[in-house]
Amino acid sequence: MANPTTEPFRHFDAEVLATRALGRSMVRVTFGGPALRDVRTWGPDQRIKLFFPRSGQAGLTVPTGADWYTRFRELPDRERPAMRTYTLRAVRHGQIDIDFVRHGDTGPASTWAGRAAVGDRTVILAPNAHHVPENPARMGADYAPPADTAWQLIAGDETALPAIGGIVESLPRGVRARVVLEVPSASDRQDWRTEGEVDTTWLVRGVDTPLLEAIRAEGVPDGPGYAWLAGESSLVRGLRRHLVKDLGVDRKRVYFCGYWREGRPEETAHEPVEED
Repeated sequence: MANPTTEPFRHFDAEVLATRALGRSMVRVTFGGPALRDVRTWGPDQRIKLFFPRSGQAGLTVPTGADWYTRFRELPDRERPAMRTYTLRAVRHGQIDIDFVRHGDTGPASTWAGRAAVGDRTVILAPNAHHVPENPARMGADYAPPADTAWQLIAGDETALPAIGGIVESLPRGVRARVVLEVPSASDRQDWRTEGEVDTTWLVRGVDTPLLEAIRAEGVPDGPGYAWLAGESSLVRGLRRHLVKDLGVDRKRVYFCGYWREGRPEETAHEPVEED
């Protein structure tokens, strides 16, 4: 069995230190705990797993160790907590921030996030700072523009806000990026500090031009580009199809991920999007 201190991903006990509304549709939860000093990130869109109690569960039973997932799947339904994928929005010494979209009581994760209070506890599966991977690209962070990239298109809906915010804040001086976001409310707009040359468009759903139409209307610059797309699966698929088939962007330079599916439960979040 692998030494748990050097496994690529570790389970971390975490306690809610604070919650803060980010507009009408999102809430930021700050977690703390001594073990969180060993959390690290491999990119601005770092994915992690969170575990939430299901209805009627008093606490969390989460196996650990190299074979944790096998034992997790073997747990009886009444004992197995819900597991969901989120973006690690910020990492500080012994603290992390995770932003949640407010969906009401539509599932274990959104129910928990909507009621989270200081002192609540959960378990987080995240990259282990003591592990040195042979291939960092397999550590749950996907934003990776090629070195010759002349322009970037970063687009998504409210579920992609945490990752997009992290990407924008990470852009170095001189990097050009167009950012297009579709959100439920004007209150959901966020301000990000960046050294990059960023042109940001916020679209309010049902009021402004839909995201796909807005991108179709603008096109993309000449030269080698890179696109990072995330959000509702059919939206992301349509965006990628437009870039690759209509505009001729190299498919290898387009990252896309379906964070959720219209009319489907939380369990489908962050499922792979089928290529056209």
